[in-house]
Amino acid sequence: MNSPLVIRASTITLLFALGVAGCSGQESTSCADAQPAPSGAAVSDTAADGFPRTATGKPDFSGTYDVTTLTPYSRDPRLADRLFFTEEEVREREKRVHDLVVKGLAGSDPDRDAPEALTGEARDRGVDGPPPDAPYRIGSHDLFWFDCGGQFCNLFKIDGKYPTSILIDPPNGQKPAVSDAGKARRATLRNPWPRKYPGEAWWLAEGGDPYDNPEGMTLRDRCMYFGEVTVPIQPTVYNNMKTIVQSEDHVLILIEWMHWPRIVRIDSEHLPPDMMSLGGDSIGWWEGDTLLVETTNFLGARGVPREGLRVVERFSPLDGAGLLYNFTVHDPDHVAPYTGEFPWPKSDKRLYEYACHEGNYSMVNTLRGARVLEAKWIEEHGEPN
Repeated sequence: MNSPLVIRASTITLLFALGVAGCSGQESTSCADAQPAPSGAAVSDTAADGFPRTATGKPDFSGTYDVTTLTPYSRDPRLADRLFFTEEEVREREKRVHDLVVKGLAGSDPDRDAPEALTGEARDRGVDGPPPDAPYRIGSHDLFWFDCGGQFCNLFKIDGKYPTSILIDPPNGQKPAVSDAGKARRATLRNPWPRKYPGEAWWLAEGGDPYDNPEGMTLRDRCMYFGEVTVPIQPTVYNNMKTIVQSEDHVLILIEWMHWPRIVRIDSEHLPPDMMSLGGDSIGWWEGDTLLVETTNFLGARGVPREGLRVVERFSPLDGAGLLYNFTVHDPDHVAPYTGEFPWPKSDKRLYEYACHEGNYSMVNTLRGARVLEAKWIEEHGEPN
């Protein structure tokens, strides 16, 4: 992008105009059983000296944050209940990724052999995740375009220690299992079609219409919404910038991925249960210098089971620049809630507009390519039954 993001006037008007007065967090039944407090010494009992405050004395979280990190979301199962990396493990993990960055920035050998293309299941799997836990695969973006590919990234530290995962509860750092009832409910959803690319219109043989129209594709393919990084917020391979705009009765959290603005109404009530949206309905209240946010009323999407979901988040000032972000997810499909936390370092970078699609040529070409494959399949096999 070549121009910084400008928040539209309509968004700012909505930020300061919306409000449903009446209920503070302490009066809300669902708010009272929020998640445990974040880790101890990382959070100030009062905002640290020099932390900006509003006219009424609340911490002013306004600003831009970069949450890029090498710390994994879920813990490596081999680490079991171990909460922290050793200093040696931290250096080793960071060096592996930093070496990849240096290698990626080096000039390529013009006489090198072409890389070997993936086939079968390995090809269909695509990108397994960022290093050091998995390699980037041929067919993905070049490493440079990932947040930890064009710059040096590190594992984050809380209270002088390096957590082995963002998830801290359950103790094994993994999401709880999905219950039998949850599995049964999810089986009734129309899930996104599997990603497999055998080079022919496989869906004509198997049945289904994954590429008949834009509406049949995922919200991410359509550049509309990416729930996994929005509520609760979590770091990912790129687009890790967040911007907060704060007033006395509203907080706006702008998520870089899909340019999604979350609007939190302070000391308000939730909307009626039948008023749902993809990002849910967020209300907030202050407990000392910590802002608590509860989000409900999620609208389900194709393959995204969000009915009954409730997320409680805590934003706390750190002893130094930035915030500590803590979240607990209450998902009726899981056998128990789960909690995670990670720091939000303040950044002087600018958040640019996330122009996901630039006309969304990729989606148009996906549909166009499907028509070509269908024509070839029919020519070879005849009309599908």
